[in-house]
Amino acid sequence: MVKFGLLVRLEAKPGKQEELAEFLKSALPLALQELFTINWFAYQAGPNTFGIFDTFDTEEGRSQHLKGPIAEALLAHAPGLLASGPVIEPVELLASK
Repeated sequence: MVKFGLLVRLEAKPGKQEELAEFLKSALPLALQELFTINWFAYQAGPNTFGIFDTFDTEEGRSQHLKGPIAEALLAHAPGLLASGPVIEPVELLASK
């Protein structure tokens, strides 16, 4: 059972919503290459609100993901796409299916 997750909330700059959506879609191939990432979801929750939710079997996997290419790309593109810095919340999964 996956026990560890990350909930990342992103707020797009005005006029950057489509660019942020495309950036998130483009990260899928990177997520597919990560053996320790069990599930990876990019989502839009409102006109300017986007995010990523991913899961891991181990704390080590979660830590590796935070040092990986998706995190690096997000931080590199954040100033041009995001109204504020990403909110990254580690979560412990209590149950899953």
